[in-house]
Amino acid sequence: MADSPELVAAKRLLDQAKSQGFTFQRVAPGPDGPLFARRETPEHRDEIYLAGFGQSCYATRARKSSLIVPGGLPVTTRVDGDALTVLHTVITDWPT
Repeated sequence: MADSPELVAAKRLLDQAKSQGFTFQRVAPGPDGPLFARRETPEHRDEIYLAGFGQSCYATRARKSSLIVPGGLPVTTRVDGDALTVLHTVITDWPT
């Protein structure tokens, strides 16, 4: 059975995210379990959480600081939506 166009697009975006420095890991067991990804750049820490298609997904971009910030790094950008929206936004709008 052929993959749906949405699944094909998501696989391509996942490959692009990996090529841009994101490291993915499964949060729960199984081939369709949620994914978490992180990318560290000199200026930002980017994180992606993909619950699956039709599920709520999100990504955050936090600015790094040389200061110790109580509560963690300040989030400068956040995107919520389905997996394709989140991946597309991160790949196209968040430079490395």
